[in-house]
Amino acid sequence: PSADDLADEMEDVDFDDEGAEEPDAEAWETEDDEGVEDGMEAQDDSEVTFSLHSASVFCVSLDPKTNTLAVTGGEDDKAFVWRVSDGELLFECSGHKDSVTCAGFSHDSVFVATGDMSGLIKVWRVEAKEEVWSFEVGDLEWMEWHPQAHVLLAGTADGNSWMWKIPSGDCKTFQGPACPATCGRILPDGKRAVVGYEDGTMRIWDLKQGTSLHVLKGQDGHQDPLTCVASNQDGSLIMTGSVDCHAKLVNSATGKVVCVFKMESVAPKAPTGEGEEAESNSVESLGFCNVMPLAAVGYLDGTLAIYDLSTQSLRHKCQHESGIVQLLWEESSAVVYTCSLDGAVRLWDARSGKMISEYRGHSAEILDFAVNKDASIVVTTSGDHQAKVFCVQRPDR
Repeated sequence: PSADDLADEMEDVDFDDEGAEEPDAEAWETEDDEGVEDGMEAQDDSEVTFSLHSASVFCVSLDPKTNTLAVTGGEDDKAFVWRVSDGELLFECSGHKDSVTCAGFSHDSVFVATGDMSGLIKVWRVEAKEEVWSFEVGDLEWMEWHPQAHVLLAGTADGNSWMWKIPSGDCKTFQGPACPATCGRILPDGKRAVVGYEDGTMRIWDLKQGTSLHVLKGQDGHQDPLTCVASNQDGSLIMTGSVDCHAKLVNSATGKVVCVFKMESVAPKAPTGEGEEAESNSVESLGFCNVMPLAAVGYLDGTLAIYDLSTQSLRHKCQHESGIVQLLWEESSAVVYTCSLDGAVRLWDARSGKMISEYRGHSAEILDFAVNKDASIVVTTSGDHQAKVFCVQRPDR
């Protein structure tokens, strides 16, 4: 019902005047215009633009229960909770003193948490629009809500991962190596978490006992910092991505590496600067398909790789003009969404490797995005100081 409510809300909104408040529309014309059809410069496929941020918008999450609210955080030290249907501000999550890089709703949409780079984390009760808890840790790397409980997990630059009950604030810490805990994910069973570190190691933690169940390091770990981790729907498989351009598939029960997907880090285009080709690639994002044994890996060189888990082989390579920032799978189909440094959102059919559609509207790179449950809307945030809502539902899907 929630999705229909949203659809009804969307119908009631008059989007015609949206283009009026688009200060950045002209910025497209400064991009290189070769091969650009007329009118392309100011192309804006979005339905709603949220423009209360005054600097780059780093993160976005949708409320899981109704998918009608978004929270965004930005370089302006601000976080806002707003309505997706019309961009109407619900409330500001005030009091941050540094860039807000993490923001998300609890599993039941009762709370919203915002975290800034300096490590100040605040939790708000959404309905009452009031702050109920705050805590200061070291420099914040990532933050995530528990999938079934009012429990928040966060990783910091000193290597610790923190877990709190909200709003009581009962706290537990998981001590990693003495280097940043660069990424983390609570597994679907809610009992374990996987955390990746800057030294290339990965640990699977028992959240109740506070002990580490498995440590992958040396040959089993990565040679460079971990950038992202993901798990499949039942949590039996974990995937880790790293600056070393490898993605590793790990059995979460045994902690053993099942296979390694390596991308030869030769950029497809000639490098622009001299002697640049050695660097400039890494795994930026990855995720599992829920309906087929497929995994997607997005690379900084613009490659989207679709891997077949049953044969452990590369199935498709989908090339982007510029680096992939993040990817997300649709919940109930083999469609993968990517956002990239060229400011576009693209939908790909993972079975054929073909692009389904492309949406534009930002005049700078997209830094984060979220897809709602029924895959009808995408909310993006960008370096152009804006968040946008795109309607991506098509009659044939």
